[in-house]
This record gives sequence, C-alpha cells and structure tokens, in this order.
Amino acid sequence: MPAIAVEPRQLVRAGYDRASLAYRGDEFELDPRSGYAHWLRRLDRLILPGSRVLDLGCGNGLPVARELAKRHQVTGLDLSAVQIERARGLVPAARFVCADMTEAAFEPGSFDAVTAFFSIINVPAAEQPGLFRRIAGWLAPGGAFLAILGKCACTLVERDWRGVKGATMYWSHAGLPQSRRSIAEAGMQIVEEGSEPAKGSPGFAVVIARTAAGAGD
Repeated sequence: MPAIAVEPRQLVRAGYDRASLAYRGDEFELDPRSGYAHWLRRLDRLILPGSRVLDLGCGNGLPVARELAKRHQVTGLDLSAVQIERARGLVPAARFVCADMTEAAFEPGSFDAVTAFFSIINVPAAEQPGLFRRIAGWLAPGGAFLAILGKCACTLVERDWRGVKGATMYWSHAGLPQSRRSIAEAGMQIVEEGSEPAKGSPGFAVVIARTAAGAGD
C-alpha cells in the first residue's frame, strides 16, 4: 500500500464528517436477527440493568447507543464532531463526548462495560495494545469489553468512501492472534469469540473479554 500522506486520525475524522449521512441515516431500526442485536444480548448477560456503558466509536448513536440506553447509563465517544452532534439529537437519553479514544481520559473503574462496534479497526494497529490497556483501566472489576476486530492483519485506505466524493477512510487490523495477545496482556480474559457476519469470509472477529472480578464479587 502506498505511504499515507495524511495522519490516520485526520482521515478517519474527515471521512466520517463528510460521509456521516451516507454511512448511517437518522432512521435505523435494530433488527432482532442482526449481528448488532445478537452481540448486545450476549453483553447484557454479563452486566446488570442500569450499568455504566461506554460506546467507543458511537457514530450517530444508531443502533448501539440507542439500544443500550434503553437499559443502561450510556456514554458515547466518537472522533467526528458531525457524528456526535447527530448522536446528541438522535439519542437524548445518552451522554456523548467528541474525543479520540486513544487519548480520552476517564477515571479508573468508570464503566461496567465498553463496546466498540467497527471502531477500533480505525485505530492504527500499533496503537491498539495501548488502547486495550486504557480500556481495561476504565473498566470496573469484572467489567465486560465487546469489540469487533479484524481477523487478518492489514491496513487499508479507501477513496470516495461510501460513494461520497472526496471522503477517505482508513482501517488498520492487527489480526485476531495479535489482538488476543494484546487483550490478555492488558489484563482481560476473553470469554467468548465469534464472527460478524456469522458466515463471513473472512468477515470480522467478535471478542467479549472481562477484567478480573474484585474481592467478594
């Protein structure tokens, strides 16, 4: 792949700013048969109603933050100011922050769960181990982490993304074996894995991991 002339974060931010509506409209009903619904149900088995959940790369809030906000206290975080502005209007029950997930600051143990649907794949692979460590620190003892990650190691740039002239998107996949190692080294234990879509070829890897439970839990 040719050298990337623009810093990846700038590509991702500008890409979502420009292609926000093309990526996801204001209407997006959650199909109970979808991968989103399936994995959110798996997450709900691990956390209590009213849990504090951080949705990394929340986009315009649909469908994940909106669905989670029906049962939990949700904070959504996204790099794109356009996406965050839309999310605040579309999901008023949640709180939204415009920030870079690799630089965001939250107190240790701030969340009972962290979700990352198709968002960590926009972070350079070399920075993903550090991000996993940050996520582990944000989680309370016994907290759950649900992420969709790349199965195979690669870095890609797509021009005119989503058919939007001038929109460019950047992806970076560490590959599932490396992601498993990085998650373990961050102090989380993988408790479930899957594929999205279920019969993807190769599709994406889905990982649910947990931090160690505290004394008495």
